[in-house]
Order: sequence, then C-alpha cells, then structure tokens
Amino acid sequence: MTSFRAAVVQFEPTPDDPAANLATVERLAREAVGDGARLVVFPEMCLLGYWHLRRHSPSRLRELAEPVDGPLVGRVLALAKELGAGIGVGFLEDADGTLFNAYAVCLPDGRVEVHRKLHAFEHEEIASGSTYTVFDTPWGFRAGVLICWDNNLVENVRITALLGATVLLAPHQTGGTNSRSPYGMKPIPLPVWENRAADPTAVEAAFNGPSGRGWLMRWLPARAHDNGLFVLFSNGVGRDDDEVRTGNSMILDPYGRIVAETPVPDEAVVTADLDLDLVPLATGRRWLRGRRPELYTPLTQPIGNELDPRAARFSPDPVDLPSLGPHQP
Repeated sequence: MTSFRAAVVQFEPTPDDPAANLATVERLAREAVGDGARLVVFPEMCLLGYWHLRRHSPSRLRELAEPVDGPLVGRVLALAKELGAGIGVGFLEDADGTLFNAYAVCLPDGRVEVHRKLHAFEHEEIASGSTYTVFDTPWGFRAGVLICWDNNLVENVRITALLGATVLLAPHQTGGTNSRSPYGMKPIPLPVWENRAADPTAVEAAFNGPSGRGWLMRWLPARAHDNGLFVLFSNGVGRDDDEVRTGNSMILDPYGRIVAETPVPDEAVVTADLDLDLVPLATGRRWLRGRRPELYTPLTQPIGNELDPRAARFSPDPVDLPSLGPHQP
C-alpha cells in the first residue's frame, strides 16, 4: 500500500488578529506533524477570520491584505520548511492592488502554491480568481485546491481531477448559513455555541444536524466519489461574526467514504493515512475515462441567467432555467 498521512484542522479564528491566528496555526501544525502528518490543511481565511470581512470598508480590507511574499505567508513557509511538511492556510491576498480570498499551500521544498477563490462573494472589493490550481507535490502525487463555494459547483471539481489532481484540498467556512432553500442550511443560534460547555448535547445536535454535517453529506462524498480523488475538508468552527461554523472536518477517500472525521464541536486535528493505491481503481476514475467531451459543449455556453458569485449567492433563484435548445455534437 502506498500510504500518505495528512491532517485537516478546524479552529475558531480571531477576527483581524493574524498574530493570534498564526500562533494557533503553528501550535496545531506541530501537533499534526507530531502525529505523522506530512500535509496539514487549515480552513479558508484562517489567518484573518472570514464573515466579518463583509462589514469592512475597502480601505480596512487593504490594511489587512498582504501579498503572497509578505510576512504572513512567509512565516507559514518557514514553519513548513522547519517541520518538513506542507501547510495550507487561507488569507486575504493583495495582488498589485486587487484583493483575493486566497489559499497558500506552503511546501517544505520552498514552493508556495496559491489558489484564488473562483466564486468570491464576501465583499464587492474581493475579486474572483480565474484559474485552477493543480500542482505536483514532493510526495509523488498531484494536488488541487478549491475554496468553499468553489467545491459546490461540480464542474470545478471535475476540471481539477482532469488536470491530474488525486488529492483535493477543500478549505471552508460553512455550516449554519441562512439558505433560501426550505431544505438547506439554517442559522444556528449563537447561544447554542456560547453555552456549549453547559449544554454539549445541544451544540452536538446542531453541528451534526441538517445545518451542519447533514448538509455536507448531501454533496461532499459525491465530489470525492464521482471524480476518484481524496478530499481533505477543513472547516471553521464556532462563532464567525453573526453565524456559527459547524466544523465536521473530515478526510474522504476516492470512493466517497469518510476515512476520518471529528464530531467534536471545538478545535480539532483530524489525521488519517491516504491509501493512494485506491485512486486508479476508483469508480470515478473509470467514469473520467468514459467521458464523451464532444457532447459537452453546452457546459461552456451561457444560458442567459448567469450572475456573478455575489449575486448568485444572495439573489432569489429563478423558478425555471432557460434552455439552450437542441444541441448536436
């Protein structure tokens, strides 16, 4: 068996306090590597906090943002080199004046691979990225990165697999959001989180219910199974401005099976061995080889109701989708 040990981490970032969050990243990365992990995946925007950013002025966002070669990512890279492990962290990137919800994978060989969220909706000043992120790792496999909502659009995961990724880093800040769907996620009252020590049963029920783990189970295993890749799902946990993130960080194999997860509604490190020999045998890999791309032109054609990520995330859904009409390959 060709095995690779990885870890996903969940914690509650301190808003606008990168020094405190870096200290948490360092502490938990050392814990994960001490347990044998060679790749440690932290949540989306974990160095800064997430949902409160929508309330900031553009000038405040620019004060908080840093370039990839700035001190924040630089410290994580130094830690990756010291520990001999890959460490992925989310941050607010300033790329020559354009802001991105970005994720830096710092590798022990000195490389930094950066993904910019393809479907950013957090603030009108935060732009969406326009490229997929797939790269060779020092451990002999190709990895990809998709941030939060990127993973919900099935095309993104499929393209990441087609570009050769067999391990997908999926940093999130999800759970407890106010979905418009009657069967989607709903907010978890803040007192449920704040009173977790006195009433652990209530917070566990909320985190594992339809607004937490139940939501993930509707789609997350399918992304792994249908594309024949490992998914390293790292999520925030606890208060995120006026919402509650539900953790449930987990590692899934190419059959969509959960290899390891945490039911703990608190800071946690989840570590597991990835059996890389499963990838070529996975059902999803067979499906990739059975594709008929000549039939898929409609996937690249607008249907007339496309919205940018912010509008798509928050506007009312249309009752019916317009049709492209008959299509001939």
